[in-house]
Amino acid sequence: MSIEELNKRCNLDLFNFKTTRELPISDEIIGQKRATKALNFGLSINRKGYNVFVTGITGTGRNSYSYSLAKKFAKGKHVPSDWCYVYNFDKPVRPKAIELKAGNGSAFKKHVEDFVCRLKTEIPKYFTSKEYEDKKSNIYNEFDAKNQDIVNRLNDKAEKYGFQFKQTDRGLITYPLIEDRPMKEEELQNLSEKEMLELKKKSNEMSSEVHNILIEFKDMESKLLDDLDEFNKKETSELIKDYMEELVKEFEDNKDVINHLNELEKDIVKNLDKFLGKEDENKDKKITSKLKLHEDFFKRYEINLFIDNSNKKNAPVIREMNPNYYNLLGKIEYVNEMGVLRTDHTMIKPGSIHEANGGFLIIQAKDILSSSFAWIGLKRALKSNEIQIENITKGTVIAETIKPEPIPIELKVIIVGDYYTYQMLYNYDADFKKLFKIRADFDIEIERNEENIKKIALFVANHCKDEELCDFSKDAIGRIVEYSSRLSGDKRKLSTRFNEIVELLYEADAMAVASEDHIVTEKHINMAIEEKIYRNNKYEEKLHELFRDNTLMIETTGYKVGQINGLAVLDSGQYSFGRPSKITVSTYAGKDGITNIEREVEQSGNIHDKGVLILSGYLGAKYAQNTPLSLNASITFEQSYDMVDGDSASSTELYAILSSISELPINQSIAVTGSVNQKGEIQPIGGVNEKIEGFFKVCKEKGLKGDEGVIIPIQNVNNLMLKDEVIDAVKEGKFSIYAIESIDEGIEILTGVEYGKMDKEGNYSKDTVNYLVQKKLDYYADLSKEYE
Repeated sequence: MSIEELNKRCNLDLFNFKTTRELPISDEIIGQKRATKALNFGLSINRKGYNVFVTGITGTGRNSYSYSLAKKFAKGKHVPSDWCYVYNFDKPVRPKAIELKAGNGSAFKKHVEDFVCRLKTEIPKYFTSKEYEDKKSNIYNEFDAKNQDIVNRLNDKAEKYGFQFKQTDRGLITYPLIEDRPMKEEELQNLSEKEMLELKKKSNEMSSEVHNILIEFKDMESKLLDDLDEFNKKETSELIKDYMEELVKEFEDNKDVINHLNELEKDIVKNLDKFLGKEDENKDKKITSKLKLHEDFFKRYEINLFIDNSNKKNAPVIREMNPNYYNLLGKIEYVNEMGVLRTDHTMIKPGSIHEANGGFLIIQAKDILSSSFAWIGLKRALKSNEIQIENITKGTVIAETIKPEPIPIELKVIIVGDYYTYQMLYNYDADFKKLFKIRADFDIEIERNEENIKKIALFVANHCKDEELCDFSKDAIGRIVEYSSRLSGDKRKLSTRFNEIVELLYEADAMAVASEDHIVTEKHINMAIEEKIYRNNKYEEKLHELFRDNTLMIETTGYKVGQINGLAVLDSGQYSFGRPSKITVSTYAGKDGITNIEREVEQSGNIHDKGVLILSGYLGAKYAQNTPLSLNASITFEQSYDMVDGDSASSTELYAILSSISELPINQSIAVTGSVNQKGEIQPIGGVNEKIEGFFKVCKEKGLKGDEGVIIPIQNVNNLMLKDEVIDAVKEGKFSIYAIESIDEGIEILTGVEYGKMDKEGNYSKDTVNYLVQKKLDYYADLSKEYE
């Protein structure tokens, strides 16, 4: 393998600048053509159900790009309407929703509040004025004249019976006469029983005769009350007419506002006594009424400015960070009154759907799915194109509740999540595929080409200017490009985990500042990378201490039968590293096949179990075509006490089995990684850089002899982005990397013995690996027959 294949350096000739200060500002997202095209389409189409679900891993820019694109689309949309909730005078439990032009909601609220406030002062003032009293006197004077006429007619009738009618503050009272004057109380009490009976007789006879006149008198009194009531209503209407005309003129183009103002005027006239501060005769009945709030009667005239878009210049873009049910869908608040909850239209509060109405709402999938009611409520709103505010009540004693009118919504929802969540919702939620028809999938890697490399430089320049970082030299940019390829795990790709690149920028800038340098160079990038490794590699260092003092036994020299060094990757969060492991195999006669000791003790994952089973397929296909496979083999990872999974050690295990059967020793200075199929073909694995560097570090600590190395699948050459110290060791001939395609190639490297080809008769060349394996297996088969 050539040295150039071990890493892919960035060609600095691609950059026609010295530092990022010379580059223009650009916030263009790098790569992600598929995702950006889908997101653009989803935000541009105004059809029901075309909401967007954004998938991708954290750090790929899915959140920031979704937000920035939504902001861009929002600039092309008009400012949405204001919304107010008002008291419903016909059905108080059903507050009305009124839509107004943006900015008119606050004006409507202020005008109505000023209007009611002025009436609270003007109405009592007018109804205690001389002007009002004079007008009211005319009604009373007319009543008094008619009243006196009726009293005179009554007295004409009563005179012949010895009685007289007189108008008092207590109403119309009848007096018996004596000597043409009203009888005194003592005189009345001194009457004999006979005289009293005679008086009652005359009174009854008189009552019968004046009955119709008395009815006329009562009707006139009722008419007086009606006339006074009508007069007060008329005067109130006249009083508020001028104020109301101003309001009507202000909102004459809004039918709903005009209707509410008309209803408000009627209610003020109807409830004049409230403005005059008079006690209601039916107070006790109204206290128990569930249709009115008596703690503050005038709340009915308040306007709940539910959504105020007066300060917006375009459509809203809302990022709801805590999308629980109430934060998303709004709620009705309550006050505790004597242990009972009460509410009114002023306590209706909006949710983020209301605030984003007419624009865009961005939600994290994991957040909304953690609140099942919120997810159900969001779907209901999107399906019905309106949002109904209703609380979730569980056993709460509520004396009264309200059901506000729903508000229509025109909204584009963007949910940001991962691929697994998307698939789960798509497969198990029937509504999801109808409501979220657009998927924007952010890739974890992009092509490493000239265009994207230059975009990385622009990305760094943009962050330098936005975050006030030091300028970066072009060799620093080149090192960042190489770091990005290492993150992607492929020298042909660049990682889109820009959060990790941004972290590197910040930390390299800190290194430059600490060194009192004004420009970030490759040196500072390397320092930042090494510092990050140092912060996170404590476990690796502890592990290597165990290798050094031979607590963990690993051999990097000599030859051993049935023993080989395998390679695994351990992940400690922000840092992954390679861990060599000794794998040993014992083989002997029998028919049990291959025993995976890790599986027997339940420390083996499904994929590792599969890899071990494949080994039986390989051995059977290659060595048991004419003779039954009679073999017992046990495999184990020595000094491994954790779960083992993955199939990247399957080729390693197969080499150890072949060594044990053939009794050919394996070179312990060479470690192996790679998966194998039943045909003996080597398959690629992950973490190849970490595995190579992990074994190199162990060899280096034990002292490099020059024959150490690692065998990898040939397909993984494209993934090599090795550290300089490994590359330098290869250059100096102190370390080797072998890229192979088959088990036959690998076994030759490990044993130094030719693998052996099969001739026409089905026999292998003498003293080759395959010959020795076949010979031992035939021997086991003969033993098995003899034993049987």
